[in-house]
Amino acid sequence: MKGHVLVAVLVYWISLAGAHTESANNWISTIWDDFKEAVDCAGCQALLGGLKLVAGFGESFMEDVLIGVCDISGAEDSDVCAGVIANEGPAVHYSLSNLKIGSHTAKTFCASLVGLCDYPAVRPYNLTFPSPKPPTTRPPPSGKPPIKVGHFSDTHVDLSYETGSNYNCTKPICCRSYTENDAPGNTTAPCGSWGNSNCDPPHQLQENMNEAIADLNPAFSIYTGDVVAHDVWLVDKAEALQDFNATYSAMETLGRVYAALGNHDAAPLNLFPSNQLPSEYNPQWAYDTLASDWVGLTGIQSVESANEHGSYSAIHPNSNLRIISYNSIFYYKYNFFSYTEPMEYDPNSQLEWLINELHEAESAGQRVWLISHIPSGDPDHFHDHSHYFDEIVQRYEATIAALFFGHTHTDEFQISYSSYKNRNWDTATAMGYVAPSMTPTSGPPSFRVYDIDPVTFAVLDFTQYTADISDPKKKPEWVPYYSAKKDYGSLLDPPVTDAHAELTPAFWHNVTVVMERDESVFQDYWARRTRGFQVSDCTGDCASNEICALRGADAQYNCFVEQPGFSFEKRDGRENSEALWKKKFQPECNHAGMAPLLAKIAYRASLERE
Repeated sequence: MKGHVLVAVLVYWISLAGAHTESANNWISTIWDDFKEAVDCAGCQALLGGLKLVAGFGESFMEDVLIGVCDISGAEDSDVCAGVIANEGPAVHYSLSNLKIGSHTAKTFCASLVGLCDYPAVRPYNLTFPSPKPPTTRPPPSGKPPIKVGHFSDTHVDLSYETGSNYNCTKPICCRSYTENDAPGNTTAPCGSWGNSNCDPPHQLQENMNEAIADLNPAFSIYTGDVVAHDVWLVDKAEALQDFNATYSAMETLGRVYAALGNHDAAPLNLFPSNQLPSEYNPQWAYDTLASDWVGLTGIQSVESANEHGSYSAIHPNSNLRIISYNSIFYYKYNFFSYTEPMEYDPNSQLEWLINELHEAESAGQRVWLISHIPSGDPDHFHDHSHYFDEIVQRYEATIAALFFGHTHTDEFQISYSSYKNRNWDTATAMGYVAPSMTPTSGPPSFRVYDIDPVTFAVLDFTQYTADISDPKKKPEWVPYYSAKKDYGSLLDPPVTDAHAELTPAFWHNVTVVMERDESVFQDYWARRTRGFQVSDCTGDCASNEICALRGADAQYNCFVEQPGFSFEKRDGRENSEALWKKKFQPECNHAGMAPLLAKIAYRASLERE
């Protein structure tokens, strides 16, 4: 560790104690300098040490210092800096106050948030299973006519969206009249009536999408979370509740919908502490409201259990399908409450609960769908908990028909393997489907419809639908974008085109093999990921790592290389650096809130070094 930096901070702490107000400006300067010095793991740990000392002066003092640093950096407009830091300040203060510099927790913080430390090795944790794994295998297709199931995600409806307002604003989301110059009639960049790629969508786009899904007559639908809009510096409990009511009421036209909790589905966003933390931090109001909404959408009383910590298990009526919706935000790198010393192995005993639910399903001969927001193999998921979760998936692979996620706003998938050292078709054990978003910031709004075996509840195919929202005078038309079986199954040898054949984990592994052999197949996948929107170059190592990520449901094996948030290579001019920064935070829109704000501050600090 850069000891001289930490010693200097300690000297400041001693000399400035008792003069909090007078020392604020000095601390702002000190922390800003620490951001500039944070270019490696030692620098990040030193910065955390400085922030921990600032937190020692109290929550409001820490917030004042961070707001001052944010203003100096110009990372966001001053009102955004103040709003984000005030909203998430209590969680950051709690985490920093309990943090031990140099610990597994601190290293995980610097690895997962800013990429300046190597990710610590997964900590061993013994999961207890009620019985050994039986010799059961995946059931064969029934051959019966499939049913249709809708899947949509990340709606983020902005109830303050204003048609004709400015889409080229300085805030994290636009299409609002933040200033007089942003108002309709005053801007040269007016938002259309159906949405814009710089904005969260208007409510009428969700209604239009729901209408399109309903017209396809699904047996039921799944929604993998994120209701609340991205005005994260403004969102409070009242706005979140209003968003819940508007979004879930609109879903009533779809019939039965099974939903999952998203990281935006509280105020402040991302912050879902375990019950080991003080109850004052628990967003019980969000759990209660969502549980009530979900019971109304499913008509199943067991869903009410979601009011405990955002998870539930439900038997789909007149079937052998058990749907388990679990709270993945406990394992999310932007949930500051997760960085409590020591990091919990099983927050709220949810993994233990999941094992019990899966064991009941196995004993009853049921198939299971696991639905959640954050994909277990995603870089946003803690490695420890991804590995523990994957161990559970391996134990119950024959019972689990499929897993369904959202969060990334992109069209992806992930494969689980019984051996990650030998990832092959015959070791592929489980399939996770990641649906893109309705929100158009990462590409045209989208939803998908699966063809499902009505007996085994295996996925036989899916069709992705998109809509063009560029013409404000034309009602969006949702059209098929591609079909999994047609556009991927036809490429295999032998082709998999039988309408009754399951898209097995082995099927999807073989698709990745074709991607390796034929670059055009990977490039087609890469373009579909964002529905053809702002498709970045990805060849060579980039393509190899992305294919590896598809084979990485256990996140420690996803080949993701974190680009340091606190240091950037020399660029050819400031404008190029700014463009690269924006690219780093696109197309996924999960980069909202305190943690990415700190990373952006650090990026601005890096420009001072150049």
